[in-house]
Amino acid sequence: MGKILAVNTSKEKGTVKKNVHCAVLVEDFGIKEDAHAGKWHRQVSLLSHEKIEEFKKRGAKVKDGDFGENLIVEGIDLKNLPIGTRLRIGEDIILEITQIGKKCHTGCEIYKLMGDCIMPREGVFSRVIKGGTVSEGDMINIV
Repeated sequence: MGKILAVNTSKEKGTVKKNVHCAVLVEDFGIKEDAHAGKWHRQVSLLSHEKIEEFKKRGAKVKDGDFGENLIVEGIDLKNLPIGTRLRIGEDIILEITQIGKKCHTGCEIYKLMGDCIMPREGVFSRVIKGGTVSEGDMINIV
């Protein structure tokens, strides 16, 4: 069992996301008003809180959304879940893991500062099977 620690969105691609604390997930679309929402396989991105904290211990000064992640999750090692795994948030929301990691674009700001970025290795992408409202503090479970 895990917990949602932050809900982040951005209006434009290629920018850091801001913690909005709660958002509406729309079935087969993603987070309402997020730049990465749409009819594709990377509708919602997730990143493990523990991996962010490990990165901070190496000297990175990052805050929620700096990696472009939509949801920060505590208590689940997301990158080790197989593609096709379903996650339930609260009572209603169902996400399905569609991709583990990603190819990094040409040197994000974090990479330029640190010489490394965890999103390409640790980021997990999903599509929304069943929508609803997600908020900080919601529980997230592997189905």
